[in-house]
Amino acid sequence: MSSIVDGLIRSDNPDLDFAAGRRPNGTPSARNGRNRQRSSPRPYGPPSESNGAVSDTEGFPDDEVVGIRGTDRNRRQDPMRREVPKVADQVGEKVAEEFEIFMENYIEDITLSGAPPSSAVTSDKYYVAQIHGLRIYNLSTLYVDFQHLMSLPNNTLANAIANDYYRYLPFLTRALHNLISKYEPRYFKEHRQPASTSSQAGSSVTGNATSQAESMGGKTTNQQTDKLFTLAFYNLPLISRVRQLRTASIGKLLSISGTVTRTSEVRPELYLATFICEACRSVIPNVEQTFRYTEPTQCPNATCGNRQGWRLDIRQSTFVDWQKVRIQENSSEIPTGSMPRTMDVILRGEIVDRAKAGEKCVFTGTLIVVPDVSQLGLPGVRPEATRDNRNAPRGGDAGGSGVTGLKALGVRDLTYRMAFLSCMVTPDTSTPGQAANQQLNGQANNILASLNQTATFDPHDTGDQAQDAYLQSLTTAEIEDLKQMVHSDHIYSRLVNSLAPMVYGHEIVKKGLLLQLMGGVTKVTPEGMQLRGDINICIVGDPSTSKSQFLKYICSFLPRAVYTSGKASSAAGLTAAVLKDEETGEFTIEAGALMLADNGICAIDEFDKMDLADQVAIHEAMEQQTISIAKAGIQATLNARTSILAAANPVGGRYNRKTTLRANINMSAPIMSRFDLFFVVLDECNEVTDRHLAEHIVSIHALRDEAVKPEFSTEQLQRYIRFARTFRPVFSDEARALLVEKYKELRHDDAQGGVGRNSYRITVRQLESLIRLSEAVAKANCVEDVTGGFVREAFGLLRRSIISVEKDDVEVDDEEDADAAADAEAGADDDAMADDGDADQPPSTQPARQKTKITYDKYMAILNALVRRVNDEESSTGEGVEHEDLVIWYLESKEEEFDTQEEVEGERELVGKCLRRMVKDNILMQIRGEGLDQADNTDGGSRVYVLHPNCAIEEM
Repeated sequence: MSSIVDGLIRSDNPDLDFAAGRRPNGTPSARNGRNRQRSSPRPYGPPSESNGAVSDTEGFPDDEVVGIRGTDRNRRQDPMRREVPKVADQVGEKVAEEFEIFMENYIEDITLSGAPPSSAVTSDKYYVAQIHGLRIYNLSTLYVDFQHLMSLPNNTLANAIANDYYRYLPFLTRALHNLISKYEPRYFKEHRQPASTSSQAGSSVTGNATSQAESMGGKTTNQQTDKLFTLAFYNLPLISRVRQLRTASIGKLLSISGTVTRTSEVRPELYLATFICEACRSVIPNVEQTFRYTEPTQCPNATCGNRQGWRLDIRQSTFVDWQKVRIQENSSEIPTGSMPRTMDVILRGEIVDRAKAGEKCVFTGTLIVVPDVSQLGLPGVRPEATRDNRNAPRGGDAGGSGVTGLKALGVRDLTYRMAFLSCMVTPDTSTPGQAANQQLNGQANNILASLNQTATFDPHDTGDQAQDAYLQSLTTAEIEDLKQMVHSDHIYSRLVNSLAPMVYGHEIVKKGLLLQLMGGVTKVTPEGMQLRGDINICIVGDPSTSKSQFLKYICSFLPRAVYTSGKASSAAGLTAAVLKDEETGEFTIEAGALMLADNGICAIDEFDKMDLADQVAIHEAMEQQTISIAKAGIQATLNARTSILAAANPVGGRYNRKTTLRANINMSAPIMSRFDLFFVVLDECNEVTDRHLAEHIVSIHALRDEAVKPEFSTEQLQRYIRFARTFRPVFSDEARALLVEKYKELRHDDAQGGVGRNSYRITVRQLESLIRLSEAVAKANCVEDVTGGFVREAFGLLRRSIISVEKDDVEVDDEEDADAAADAEAGADDDAMADDGDADQPPSTQPARQKTKITYDKYMAILNALVRRVNDEESSTGEGVEHEDLVIWYLESKEEEFDTQEEVEGERELVGKCLRRMVKDNILMQIRGEGLDQADNTDGGSRVYVLHPNCAIEEM
């Protein structure tokens, strides 16, 4: 009995033995945390799995209800029964000890890591500097480079962590707690966990009894928001595929690569629960939750024995951020004829919200087995055989025990599935076809930026802030390389030549793609209206002109790029769909291609094959850059800040030069006006070009990668473009004035060319395109000011892309034979008859006669000049212009272009033929003396030209 009385006395005054350095259960307090039996923040299992005593060190001392009879949880139920000693994992203790030594003593080689020498590292020890960084940035995750572990002389520690990660995780975390409490004791005390008090007491700094009592006496105000100090590993040597994961990989440290398709909202997850017994009010702290709601099986109070009545004490429980991410196999890894596999990834703590839908990421963690909740209640079980669990307590099968079937008949099916518990998320920057690899260079002074764990640049940040944030994520060697590229000459044309090196030629298209990758500057007006900065491009061309190759290259080049095909894409697949969630049953929004490519490029192949209704769906996304949805009770406006790169085939397969661009492609006018650049790629026969192209293709097939040697590698281009995108160029006064001039010139040419001549009328959208392209050219040169030269470059690109429609050559000879009488009625004079020579002879007798043809542009230039002159003369004097005066005026205006007398005579003859053609086309009228010039007036006399009444001068 004396032992029981002593136990009661000790339980009522727990500080007595602690001050003397002894634990309440009578065992001496270990000075070293490594020798403790139970100091892990993660117990081996919930206390529910054994009816033995629960150690007092698992919780705070004032978590207990003391002084009530029968509540001494350390009392044995039977005086004759001995407690079974807990088995200590000696290997785990050794791993924790080695890991703590490694983290405390590892010194990084500056030359290997590339950390800037001027960086303010608080310690030369890599992980000690990171621990100081935890307090500075208020973080709770320590990032461990696995290459550092493998660089140790003995690989035993790295192999142990890789092969038994889940087993040793509590020991590794305890080693982390020891280090944090040693180097940042105040920060650790503010955010300590109940399960980690013993490890803090056992650390080398707080070894005396006084500091033990102080540290255990202080308690945080909001226990549920406390930090859980965790470890994150990265740079594993091997990255597995989703399809390769088997049960043999459970518990091992792995990295997998996949594309994120869906992310859940961030929810709180119950991590360590504190329960209160409803019968005797005993407090049972730190019941670990094993991926479902886990209650103790029995109250540890000897006189209670309660098994069902539990109340969760939320104030004393620990919650952690939790998010579930659905990933899908990368498209380049799917075997022939197979569907892409998917897997759920569980993210916790600070790692949540690091992966966005549509991104290709590398997840590091371990494979776990969880009950398959979605398999419960599948069709097949008869309705009367299923038990109604709606009002059952939370400790039942709700939440998924993974067991289905008829319990009464003993027919039970276990349905489990594998999930991935991730401790680290990093973007996968490898291009398709390459093996996924992690080559991250973590810098202890700025670990988040150097591991790409920071958010993308805020569009409202200033350029300097964004540049500093990006440069901090680069190593010294990368910064030097970037500096050389920025300060080199002719960087714009060299970047163009390095883009898509496998595609021969097409310099203009590559310029447009480079500017699309750079993008303009997104602006927000004071009223909140957003002005688009992204550039949309459409490539129209004949078959086999490498349109799809450009699209595939851009999708492999950019981390956020989505490739879709027009005919196989619906409106909901491009924008967003409303689906019912398989687990909650609520309606959720499934992101479409345009949302997945947010802040990236959406490549749409076979754009002309899309249904008209589906094309209309992307109107809003192309200009306002939002997607509005009102379906199934969900009303939302989603961001789609994406550039669209479309490829289209002409109607009928090949491009018809005789018609306009609009007639060549199956697109509506609103969609066409939303594209900034149109590139018409024609398959023309040219002996020199064909030979070079054939040599290029043959050498690629023969030599593979050695065939092309671009000046800049893909990684250099990606770094340069990412840096260039941080600039926010501003227009100079000269550039502003030039923009206005160039826009007026475009409008003037559009009006002169007539209605159907251009691809479409020049509108204000083309002015905005000119602004965006000028800003993109300035970004490509990494400068802050847009100058006149950049505006001219953008204007030339816009002019070549939009107004690239060619007309057939114009015949300026008079028509023969049947039209001779019509020519005479239209006022053809003796000169015309003399020019035609034997016009009265049958056509069969003059097959060798050469017709005079000039290009459409030349004809329109002559026509516009002559009409303008006649119109001005009529407006000022009310009379027309004589034939000879008109010809001499035109020749004098072009005087600088002629070198010889023969050229002047040839041009005189050509102008005369053009005048006759204009008379025949009812643009001019020819009068002689008092009335219309008749055909039989062959005598010499002054011919006067006036405008025809039916001539639409405003459309000229």
